[in-house]
Amino acid sequence: MNSDQERTNKIGAGRPASAFQRMERVPPMLLMLYLGLGGITVLFLMLVVAYAYTRHQSDAPTGIYPLPRFFSLSTIVLLISSYTINQARRLYAHDDLTGLGRCLGATLLLSSVFAGLQVLGWRELTTQGVALDGVASGTFVYLLSALHVAHLLGGMLFLLALLLRTHHASRDAVRSLVFIRNPYRRLQLRMITLYWHFIDVLWVGLFAVFLFLY
Repeated sequence: MNSDQERTNKIGAGRPASAFQRMERVPPMLLMLYLGLGGITVLFLMLVVAYAYTRHQSDAPTGIYPLPRFFSLSTIVLLISSYTINQARRLYAHDDLTGLGRCLGATLLLSSVFAGLQVLGWRELTTQGVALDGVASGTFVYLLSALHVAHLLGGMLFLLALLLRTHHASRDAVRSLVFIRNPYRRLQLRMITLYWHFIDVLWVGLFAVFLFLY
């Protein structure tokens, strides 16, 4: 009987894992992040559809005002920050906490620059006569970009906490070893990297929408 059970286990072991089994293997925090990203995606899709509908209903021609140049500059800055945080995972894999701290710090700095450029972009919109309480299609530009910055700020807080922990661990050999071998820290870095790339892709999508509809 035991041999039959072992044979059954061997047969089952050769089968590919089902979708439910793969989902069970995902850490709960990572699964919550996936669900959160899905919710954010739905929210922005609804707002973009509403923006496109409002723009269509207004019958106003596009391209009357140029898209703020600070939006273009901020896009470049955010793409660079996505590159720096991607390097952080490589440095963590090589046990380089000093380099990891620099990458996280550079990403935090670049994201701050991005937020500042967004504010300058809003001021440029105001200079063009696009008021926050004016035409609905113009209000959506403020709303979408501000909502994106709000989600970015949430990621910046998480990034700052991870940066401080990394800096604290890098000052002592024992703490460094514990930090590197801690699977929870590896998961945190994976989550912030995933979230950052998501925020990056989200802004590129919004920027493309602005180019066509503004």
